[in-house]
This record gives sequence, C-alpha cells and structure tokens, in this order.
Amino acid sequence: MKKLAIISSHPIQYNAPWFKLLAQSSSIRPLVFYTWGEAGAAAKYDHDFGRKIEWDIPLLEGYEYRFVKNTSADPGTHHFKGIVNPDLIAELEAWKPDALLVIGWSFHSHLRCLRHFHGRVPVLFRGDSTLLNEQPGIKKLLRRIFLKWVYRHVDKALYVGRNNRDYYLAHGMKEHQLIFAPHAIDKPAVWSGRRPL
Repeated sequence: MKKLAIISSHPIQYNAPWFKLLAQSSSIRPLVFYTWGEAGAAAKYDHDFGRKIEWDIPLLEGYEYRFVKNTSADPGTHHFKGIVNPDLIAELEAWKPDALLVIGWSFHSHLRCLRHFHGRVPVLFRGDSTLLNEQPGIKKLLRRIFLKWVYRHVDKALYVGRNNRDYYLAHGMKEHQLIFAPHAIDKPAVWSGRRPL
C-alpha cells in the first residue's frame, strides 16, 4: 500500500469527502497533516467572507489526520506567515510517504515542503487559482516569474477546471503534468431536507 501524505491548512468541506474515499482505497493510505493546528478545525473568522464560519457536516471522519503544531504569531490562512510548522518536515520524513500532495503554496510551511521534497518523492499539488483577475503591468510579470519558480518544485498538479488548468500552463507546467480533479461534496450530507449549504 502506497503512503500519501497530504498537506492542508485546515479541514475544508470540499476536501473531506475525497480524503474519506482515498482512505477506503486498497492501494493508497492517506494521512492528512493539518498545518493550522487544532485551532484550524474550530469555528473561525474567514477574512474572505468577512465573518465567522462553522460547517455543520463532519470534516474529520473516515480518514487519518494529524494536527501539526503551528508557531505563527498570527495563525491563519490570510497571510504567508500564518502557517509556520517547524516540526512538519521531520514528521513527514518519520512517516516516510511514497508521495506528497500539497494543497496551496502560499503559506511558509507549504512552500518549504514543496522545496524540501522535490526530487525526493513525487510531489503533487492542488490549488484553484486562475488568471481571471490578473492585471497587466510589472507586478504581473514579477508574479509570473516567481510562480514559474514555485511550480518547478511540482511533479503533477490537480486542476479543478479549465481556468485553473490555463493558470498552471501559463506558469510553466506541461499538459502531461496536469490531472483533472474537480472539487467534491458529499451530496447526501449537504442535502438533508433543509436549504443546501
């Protein structure tokens, strides 16, 4: 059985169903490393939505996971230094994964994992960025150069749709490196006779 280490900031409603499905596989043993720490599983203020968010479906059932100690002075996913895990690489190396899946690069520890494990084990990546809001100018050019460097540390990217695919191609990834993997939900849990979430 191949061991897949998954690096994710916190439990997310459209990731939990496929983590659970992976755990039912007879050929893959996933272990999710939650880098926000235990606080990431609780109700929290979402900077994008501008309010506190708490999901009413189980996000930690049916698969193995660990909360990794986060030493950030301002923990969260709203900035690069919000996810700082000094012990993460040591924990991953002790578990000896056959492959690594990193969800999102824009946190200190996630980018560090991409760089550390590239060339040691296959590195998979998942994110849902697009080119739709790009603004022309020097910032776009500098960002493009930086992101091409980031994605040189990725062997395969799981894209969620056409716009996400175009984003990876624009940042130096090749067609053979891209795998279609759209977001998933557990439909029975979402549709429970009440208004859909």
